[in-house]
Parts: sequence; C-alpha cells; structure tokens
Amino acid sequence: MRMNKITYSVAIMALLSTTIAACKKGFMDTKPLSTISADATWADGPLSQAFVFGIYSYLGYGGFEEQALAAYTDEAMFTHAGRNINTFTEGTETPGNLAWYSGTYEWGRMYKAIREANIAISKLPTATFADTKLRDQLLGESYFLRAYYYQQLLRFYGGVPLVDKPYELNQDYTIARSSYEDCVKFIVSDLDKAAGLLAGKSAQAGRASDIAALALKSRVLLYAASDLHDAATAKAQSATLAAFSKIELVAYTTGDRTTRWKAAQDAAKAVLNATQGYKLNLGAPVSAAEGKMNYMSIALGGQSAIGDKSATSELIFQRSLSSLYTPEDNWPLGGTHYGINNGPNGYHNWAGNTPIQQLVDDYEMMDGSKFDWSNPVESANPYSNRDPRFYATILYDGADWKPRPLDVAGKDPANQIQTGYYADGAGGFINGIDTRESPVENWNGSRTHYYTKKFIDPNPALADNQSNAQTIPWPFIRYTEVVLNYVECCLALGQEAEAQNWLNKIRFRAGMPAITDVGPALVDRYRNERRIELAYEEHRYHDARRWMIAATTVGRGIKTIKITATLQAGKTPLVPYRHDNTVYNYTYTVVNNTENETRVWNDKMYYRPISKDEVNRNNKLVQNPGY
Repeated sequence: MRMNKITYSVAIMALLSTTIAACKKGFMDTKPLSTISADATWADGPLSQAFVFGIYSYLGYGGFEEQALAAYTDEAMFTHAGRNINTFTEGTETPGNLAWYSGTYEWGRMYKAIREANIAISKLPTATFADTKLRDQLLGESYFLRAYYYQQLLRFYGGVPLVDKPYELNQDYTIARSSYEDCVKFIVSDLDKAAGLLAGKSAQAGRASDIAALALKSRVLLYAASDLHDAATAKAQSATLAAFSKIELVAYTTGDRTTRWKAAQDAAKAVLNATQGYKLNLGAPVSAAEGKMNYMSIALGGQSAIGDKSATSELIFQRSLSSLYTPEDNWPLGGTHYGINNGPNGYHNWAGNTPIQQLVDDYEMMDGSKFDWSNPVESANPYSNRDPRFYATILYDGADWKPRPLDVAGKDPANQIQTGYYADGAGGFINGIDTRESPVENWNGSRTHYYTKKFIDPNPALADNQSNAQTIPWPFIRYTEVVLNYVECCLALGQEAEAQNWLNKIRFRAGMPAITDVGPALVDRYRNERRIELAYEEHRYHDARRWMIAATTVGRGIKTIKITATLQAGKTPLVPYRHDNTVYNYTYTVVNNTENETRVWNDKMYYRPISKDEVNRNNKLVQNPGY
C-alpha cells in the first residue's frame, strides 16, 4: 500500500544511534516511537534494518506461550479448563467457533507479517543507502521471513492465497487460495533467493541465515512428500478428504512421490554438508549421565549456567535471546515465563502443559527395548533405567528438582517432585506437595501427575520462577530436525543403512544404543525417535497429521498415572516426607483422564478451519474439508 508514512509496530533503534551496531545490540528490542517517512526509511541503512526487524516481531514467543501446541497432541494435557482446548481435541471446532491457536499460525496475523515482508521486498532493491551488503542481507531476511510465515499457514490450513506484493489503495483484496503445490513452489523459491542473498553474511543469533533458509526448505519439501499431501494416498485413507472437491488445495494431484522425496532429501543433505550439529560425530553411546546433560544443553540452547554452552551449534534459527525482546507482562527480566507456566505448583508454578502417560511410556529402556507395563520389574520401577532424554524432559514423582521456595522449603527439604499420595502411618495418606490436593496452590496442580522439565532452566539460583523470567531460546529450527528429515527421506527411498547411520548418531549423543531394525520396524523406530528427540518442540502436531496417524495419537485420549506409597513392614513414615524405596512400597496405576476433555479424532482435524470472518471478507476462499 502506497502511503506517505509508515507506522512501525517496533522501535526504530537507529534513531538513537548512527551506527548499525547500535541496532544489532538488540535487534528485536523495539517499542513504538513515531512515524518515519517511507523515503527516509529506504534511504537509510539503519532505518531499513529497523523495518525488517519489525517483521521478525511476528514470530512472537515461538512455543513459549502459556498454552502449547503440545496440548493438542499425545505429548501433553492443558491443566486449566475454559481455555478452548477441548473445542479442538473433542472435534467440535467450526469456522464460527474456533479453538485456541497460537498467534504464530493465526491467519490474519501471518498475513500482516507477510504484508510487511512484501513492503521490504518491494523497496529494498531500489533502496538508496550505500551499504549494498546490508541491503542484500535485509532482502534475504525478508524473503526468508515471508517464506517462514507462509509455511506456517501452509502446514495449518493447506494451500492459501499467495500475495507477493503490497496492495495499493482501492484494489480488490479478494483472492483465491492457491494449490498446495503452487504454495510449496512459491515458498521454496523465496528460500532459494534468501539462501543466495544471505550466503557469506554473518548472522547474529535470532536472525535468518543461508543455512536457516536451506533448513526450512528441507522441512517444506519433507511435508510435501508426506502421505497427507499426496492426493491418492490421502483420499485412500480418509473419506473426508476423498469427498473434498478441491483436493489440490491440500495435496499434490500430479507428479511423482519419489521425485518429491528425493528433492526433500537433497535439501536436507545440503544442510548436513554445510554445517555440523552438536556432538553428532560419536562412534558409540555416551554414558547415561552425559546423554542427559547433552539433551539438557540442547534444550537450554547453551544459555544456562548448567550444561554445555557449545550446544548453541544445534540452533539454526531461534527466538532472540535478548532479555528485552517483547517482555511478557512487564515481568522484571523480560524474556518468557515457560517455567512458571509449566512448572510444579509446589514451586508456585502453574502446571500448564503437563506430559501425559502416552509420552512417558514411549521413552525406551536404556537397552533400547520398549517399556512394558506387563513386565513386573519395569512396572514396579517405571522411572528407572529409561532413555536419558526422559530425565531431561519429564519431572516425575521422586525426581530431584530445584530448592523449594522459602515458604515451602520446610515441607520438602529433599527438593523432590511429589505427585503421589504417601502413607502417614495412621491409616491415611499425605498428599504430595505437587498434587491437586496439595497444601500449596492446589488449583495449579498437574492432572497427569507429571510436569515439564525441558526448556526450564535448572539453575538452583532460579528457584522461584515467578520472579525470574527465562531467556532460553526457542528452537524454530535446529540441526537435529534436519537430520531427522534426512533420515525420513532415506527410509522413503529405501536407503535403510544410511537412515540407521544417522539415527544412531542422534542416539549415541543421548546415550542410547544403536538400532538395527529394518523394514516397517525401522520406520516405527524412526517415528518414535523423532517423537522423543523433538518432544514439546511443536513437531508432533504436524508429524501425526502428515503421517496420517493422528487417529492413534489424539484419538487415543489421555492417560495419566496415580502413585500411592504404602509403608513397608516395620517402617515408620518419613517426616517431612521424601521418596525412599527402602521405607515405602510404591504402586503405579495408569488411569484414563477425561476431567477437561474427552479426546476424539475427526478427519476434518487434519486442517484447521478458515474463520467465518475471513471467508466473509473474501468470498473467493474455499473452506477446508469437513467444515
């Protein structure tokens, strides 16, 4: 849109300094200050840079919002009722009654971001500031961001209207959805342009790079090759999709899947050839302790006092680490509040997106075998001898954690998670501090009897997450995702030895043994490995759909655990209570939970509906199947 002035939603840091370095100090640390003429913006390098930084602001918190996409999968349950989660998981969502969704997938918000990218893409080639290297970098970042926002829409809604330039005043804004295939081509073209423009440019953390463009391309092409987006396969597996008259909006109707798998493989391999991930060059498994620490280091992005700072090499594209970037609700340190959103109520946290039993059960035993509730040894000690990534991801009954807040410390000097019910020696039971029957903020207790540990800084100095907001980075794209993309392509192309090789690199880093499976068993092993490695990183929602297995993920409901501890013969209860297998006999019972939602699967849930308001505004839009 041609205007005399452009109003920024972000601060123009360049106004406070004449140097580009001043902008780089906190490139997403922005506040509204004023309006700047368009001519002035594109005649000045720092002002142009500030405009592009504003496009990044639409990334939001990544996956660090209070409600997580994990709660729409077999990873988590959202604890608090009334948040419109069940509207989706119970299959009742309609275009006029939308379920919760993150702003990073919201139709209108993404198109606002795309519009800003379109302005930059249209103006930067003729920008008059002298620094051509900066101009190319900003143009490359703009192409990357436009591609990123379009792929967010594409994997949520299928094919969408492709807008590649800013609209002028009084133009017809109605536009039809493009085919899925055309959307993929458009996004890949943008990413190729971005990679070329960003090649050789040094990118600070949180900004797009040529490697980020190549990595995102591998994701987009992997999805394009998957079952859900092959019309013949999708229609054969879903009556809802078979009845959709515009199947080209959500799937390929022509072309060869092998060619698509090969394109996705080549894109992933380009990243693997160009850079290296974190500790993926091992020839044998590390120890369990090191495997746990390796995984924690990755989740913390190398930003905690605990863990290996070189794990930053894993991050290809991340949410900015700046403590001032969109501070949440004016909390003292800015950043995000993943800890308080998801941590135990016995730490005055809110227990938001708690792991469900299905996720816990899918962590293998240390020898690589499946956990089995029918095995008496394993069922008696379900949290022993598991994949080290389990201990870096899940807080379970008896797990060591941070020092308790001062008002709770006397109740638990051992600093252990208490999600069970423990014999008091008088015929009754003591409620664990982290249960919903706790004396500490019981309304914030987990309904699953687990809590999230991944992405929460374990530094004891950050004991009270209410006053210590984190600056842990959100991994929009990390190296191991691309490795897994490559493995999946290898499997689809019959290259099992290569798939095993790269899967074992991931497992060795985690302290897990090599796998030797072949055929369908290897595919299942890969899918579980991807599930475990990328847990809570917003991949499971999309993976379950593109593999067309969501009926057995969301559709299998929510299982939780009940833990009771009775006293062994001749023993007296520990006061204050602490976990002790020599004093108590622990019993673990898996139960179905329908307190907040009774999950079902409906094939319309492969895609989200386009809102009624958007359809009313644009009568050329075709609604998604099943709605």
